[in-house]
Amino acid sequence: MPRLRLGVALLVPRPVALEVDVLRRACGDDAIGRIAPHCTLVPPVNVREDRLEDALGVLRSAAAATAPITVTLGPLSTFLPTNPVLYLELGGDVDAVRRLRDRVFVEPLARSLTWPFHPHVTVRDGGEPGDLKAATRALAGYSAEVTFEAVHLLQEHRHDGRRVWRPLADAAFGPPVVVGRGGLELQLAVADALDPEGKAFSEREWAVVDHQRYGDVWPRDLAVTARRDGQVVGTAVGWTSGAGALLGDLIVGAAFRHQGVGSHLVARFLAEAAGRGCRLVRARTEADGPAVAFWRRLGWVDEARFDTYTLGRDVVQLRRDL
Repeated sequence: MPRLRLGVALLVPRPVALEVDVLRRACGDDAIGRIAPHCTLVPPVNVREDRLEDALGVLRSAAAATAPITVTLGPLSTFLPTNPVLYLELGGDVDAVRRLRDRVFVEPLARSLTWPFHPHVTVRDGGEPGDLKAATRALAGYSAEVTFEAVHLLQEHRHDGRRVWRPLADAAFGPPVVVGRGGLELQLAVADALDPEGKAFSEREWAVVDHQRYGDVWPRDLAVTARRDGQVVGTAVGWTSGAGALLGDLIVGAAFRHQGVGSHLVARFLAEAAGRGCRLVRARTEADGPAVAFWRRLGWVDEARFDTYTLGRDVVQLRRDL
């Protein structure tokens, strides 16, 4: 049975998370971008895939019995000489953090430990003792207050041979809202995103609805990947449906731009769309942004403009007839 590498953590909320990343960068931490600032409750544990539902149940149950937790971060300290780790000490309602940790540290998320549980936010894992001690002196005055309002289940992924941790699910603190009509109770839980159970349900049920509604013209995914010497350097992703297609995402690696990679990706996407019977393809980009000239140079024409459409920016929709 396949296993998932999971962990449970309190993710530091913004804007303090951005401040902590600045500290991490200043101290030479090489994990920035691979895991967000966090307080570990359950270190990496291997969980069988068929027990993921149990792990999610543990997360939800623990969150339901927990109120929002306010703590302080700081001062900076180390685990020297035992362990070369630079971290922010947790103050304030640390007992609530410990109680939450006890609630999530059960099967299938329990595991043997190398070190006893000590609530903290890591700033750098590893380094010369002298450098770590110097950092504690230089940044001794840092302090911040944060309120944790949810607990996260993280999953380890591999990217370019490195370990990357991404949220798999989260559970907001406090019991779920219970509503009912005609004696039928319904629980409503709010989270940052659907958990794997919710995603599976949504994909399954929408597939049924879409097939009933659209039949054979339901969009088919279309993805083109560009590689150089075996390394991915760009992707073009979208879908086709009947006579139309959308090129939704086009990205080329920063080190490979202005080398024709994007043009080749677009050309292949158009060719595949035409092969599926499409007569036109649409794309969207930031109005007056750097990509507009690229699309127009390839023969795309403006079709519509949407004011403050994405992140407060105007967006232009372009069209290319096949």
